Amino acid sequence: MSITPVTNSDKLVVKGARVHNLKNLNLEIPRDSMVVFTGLSGSGKSSLAFDTIFAEGQRRYIESLSSYARQFLGQVDRPDVDFIEGLSPAVSIDQKSTNRNPRSTVGTITEIHDYLRLLWARIGIPYCADCGERIVKQTPQQIVDQILEFEDGTRFQILAQLVDQKKGEFVDLFKDLVSQGYARAVVDGEVIQLADAKPLKKTFKHDISVVVDRLVSKKDIVGRLTDSVETALKLAGGRIIIDLIDEKRAAKKLRVFSERMSCPNEHPLAISEIEPRTFSFNAPFGACQECGGLGTKMSADVDLVIGDPDDSIADGVLLPWSTPQGKIYPYMTRMMTGLATELKFKLSTPWSKLPEEIQQAVLFGNNFDVQVKWKNKYGRELRYTTGFEGVIAYVERKLLETESDYARAKWAGYHREVDCPACDGSRLRPEVLAIKVADSSIADVAKLSLADCFAFFEKIKLDSRDVKIAAQVLREIKARLEFLLAVGLDYLSLDRAAATLSGGEAQRIRLATQIGSGLTGVLYVLDEPSIGLHQRDNRRLIETLLKLRDLGNTLIVVEHDEDTIKASDWIVDIGPGAGVHGGEVVHSGTYKDLLKNKASVTGAFLSGKQNIETPTARRPVDAKRVVKVIGARENNLKNIDVEFPLGVFTAVTGVSGSGKSSLVNDILYETLANRLNGAKGVAGKHKRIDGIDQLDKVVHVDQAPIGRTPRSNPATYTGVFDHIRKLFADTSESKARGYQQGRFSFNVKGGRCESCSGDGTLKIEMNFLPDVYVACEVCHGARYNRETLQVKYKNKNIAEILEMPIAEAAEFFAPINSIARYLETLVEVGLGYVRLGQSATTLSGGEAQRVKLATELQRRSYGRSIYVLDEPTTGLHFEDVRKLLLVLNGLVEKGNTVIVIEHNLDVIKCADWVIDLGPEGGAGGGEVLAIGTPEQVAKSAKSFTGKFLKETLAS
Repeated sequence: MSITPVTNSDKLVVKGARVHNLKNLNLEIPRDSMVVFTGLSGSGKSSLAFDTIFAEGQRRYIESLSSYARQFLGQVDRPDVDFIEGLSPAVSIDQKSTNRNPRSTVGTITEIHDYLRLLWARIGIPYCADCGERIVKQTPQQIVDQILEFEDGTRFQILAQLVDQKKGEFVDLFKDLVSQGYARAVVDGEVIQLADAKPLKKTFKHDISVVVDRLVSKKDIVGRLTDSVETALKLAGGRIIIDLIDEKRAAKKLRVFSERMSCPNEHPLAISEIEPRTFSFNAPFGACQECGGLGTKMSADVDLVIGDPDDSIADGVLLPWSTPQGKIYPYMTRMMTGLATELKFKLSTPWSKLPEEIQQAVLFGNNFDVQVKWKNKYGRELRYTTGFEGVIAYVERKLLETESDYARAKWAGYHREVDCPACDGSRLRPEVLAIKVADSSIADVAKLSLADCFAFFEKIKLDSRDVKIAAQVLREIKARLEFLLAVGLDYLSLDRAAATLSGGEAQRIRLATQIGSGLTGVLYVLDEPSIGLHQRDNRRLIETLLKLRDLGNTLIVVEHDEDTIKASDWIVDIGPGAGVHGGEVVHSGTYKDLLKNKASVTGAFLSGKQNIETPTARRPVDAKRVVKVIGARENNLKNIDVEFPLGVFTAVTGVSGSGKSSLVNDILYETLANRLNGAKGVAGKHKRIDGIDQLDKVVHVDQAPIGRTPRSNPATYTGVFDHIRKLFADTSESKARGYQQGRFSFNVKGGRCESCSGDGTLKIEMNFLPDVYVACEVCHGARYNRETLQVKYKNKNIAEILEMPIAEAAEFFAPINSIARYLETLVEVGLGYVRLGQSATTLSGGEAQRVKLATELQRRSYGRSIYVLDEPTTGLHFEDVRKLLLVLNGLVEKGNTVIVIEHNLDVIKCADWVIDLGPEGGAGGGEVLAIGTPEQVAKSAKSFTGKFLKETLAS
């Protein structure tokens, strides 16, 4: 094993990098600096930053481990590079590794929740979950002092409870007590003489308390009382009962005292000791018993069960009981006929006109039986009586009972994930929530926005004892919160589920965590940290990056954001083009020098020599052709009404967390998909949406991967691979060999390499590191067996076709329209550099989104479609943004509607219509600040977007 020695040089030197499209690249960059890698999409930035520099850093780390540790990690291939000098320990902060575990929250992944658990365990004050009284531990002396406060002459006896609701005869216990000198006991509420005690009924549960002493309250009983209390506490494990007796012995009053935690009103407690694990929703000690610590449950939703309210039960308004054609199933017809007879209503009456009590009975059942009648095949009428459970109970039961994945998906479609009713979404037991610091439970604090959470700990008032205990913990909590605020995440809360975070949010959380770690001498490689961030918050992010640099670290930031490029110490521009036309260093130097570099496309845009033109005219908005969302109140939306004009290009803007995704993705898209596409999604909370009848289809072009295995690629996703396989099957060589189209599929046996099952790679599991894929040793990544690869079209076999960049493939197949039209569309959306068979696992979110967009562009459009895109400029260079705008405007020119959620000012200024939400993120957002053309929004004094848009339009 040979490792290139790291020198004490102040430079990081890369020699001969050839990973992917890199052309034997040489590079020197300064250490302890912030270096931005920029260039066209697909130029080789990520190949250099992640697949070369970071990959070599990771490999060297693994090789530095002992042979014992390495056996669990497997062999990691060395990147195709001659050598790298000056390489520090490397940490990658990308967007792909978002935690999908439903138990992970912002609090757990930042470790702030661990500190909160420690804080609440050490200084939290417990209260009774039933009555709200404070729960305290008492010393024997405190118990004695309270008993001495009884009125003089009060008669009482001290009891030590030995048996609490247990079955048995307890003969041995009675004998043992007699031998210890005790004379009396209270058994099931009755005082007995122990000497005369008889065996109890062993089939019944019993309570047994021994009478330790009988006293009358007066001043001179202190010594005897103390001895008796200590004896009783020892016998009963820290808990005693004082039985107060009046003169006539007619009534009793019990007082309970405990060395352990206990409620003064004697409510039972489930917590014996308060420890950090008590506050963990991932452990049985603290997790809500109803939801198991998830905070949510699946509940049947009336809105999903009921179809068009103007339909009747007979016409299929009850969706779970109706056919796809809109008719109620025969069995349910008989059941509902019986119910209609019982409740005196007609099945033909529209649902909206049925009385509310009838609707409630149909949905939730009732307490009486219905008579079901039907005729058998001989015409004989049969009848039976059965209970009616209601539609809601029916679908909930079906979801629990089914074992089929298909049926489970079907019944789950009628359910909505709601906060657990037992813990109200807090994930914790009631008795845990009753433990408070500064009058707040741990869940109360976790629900606050991070900005409010920081303010809570800044202003918290504690007594001198608690300050001493909590000082260090509070410092850690506040430091971590400060870092999260610094990267623009003030609108998130600690209880926010990690699975709901965007890639940009997850990356910035990991960035904040790294700053909190205080490491120095580290190489950080970041992938577009500005994604999803409004211009207002960009400055704070840049300051955070510079702070990380100033700790003594080197930052390599793959980025297209102009502000980040300007703030960097060094800029590396990779290009000049994408794919085979890239892979070279166009510029390596300062920002000033980049502006002068005539070969750099990036420099041309930054210097103003090239730009994205602002449209000279906007498409007119027709007030009658709109889709109107009424009463939107999902997440932080404040019951707003929003009109989306049809036939134009609309940008929805606002600071991070202002409610853009809640409005567009959760409400508008989900509702349209359910109504137009027959989807079964759960729409966000709103009153209704008007104007849907003007549309035929809605398409959501998101950034989710097009596949999660190396088998998925642009060729298979778009469908062009079917045409290519058919072309190969039609060659004379294939016909001579009897090969069919399936021979050229790597998903079925026959033509594929069986060593790797057509993957082309073999997966090496890395345990606590991400899995690594290495080329198959038999086919060397070609996916096919030798015989299949012998069939060629224009001197290229099927594997060589899949290795072609899409732009090259478009030229290669230009005469064949059925193939060329797919490939030309992929080139149009800026994916000419991507290889036709490139694994889906290697595509960025932006690339996956553009593959989907190209696929949609291939489908026939009738001009009544809405296209919804969430930050389509992710990962795009200025030049790529220009190309994307041409494609989106092409969709609008065909009469369609395009709605984008976007922060990129070049896109916003080119939109016909802008809807700006805010003013802040989280609870401070959810309102419409400005609406109109970009010029109109730019005049809004309330809009942060308007302020930046005004500058952009003026430039």
